[in-house]
Amino acid sequence: MKARIYQKPKNAMQSGRAGTDRWMLEFAPAEARKADPLMGWAGSGDTQRQLRLSFKSREDAVAYAEKYGIEAEVMPTPARKLKIQAYADNFR
Repeated sequence: MKARIYQKPKNAMQSGRAGTDRWMLEFAPAEARKADPLMGWAGSGDTQRQLRLSFKSREDAVAYAEKYGIEAEVMPTPARKLKIQAYADNFR
């Protein structure tokens, strides 16, 4: 099993940062999706893809992966870029 560990990003549709301190463990897809012959919906038999685990820290997520023999890749958290400007700058 392969997985990736990353820090939950901020929701682009909201200004708040609630839950961004959480670390997520998501499994990589084991098989490709295929169209259902009857309805045409995309699906697969891979149930691991539906699972997303949440942890308080990066170390907790890595420890869980090591404990259960999950090959995990830790994705670094991108640096936040602040665009500081005054309201008056909108009218220049």
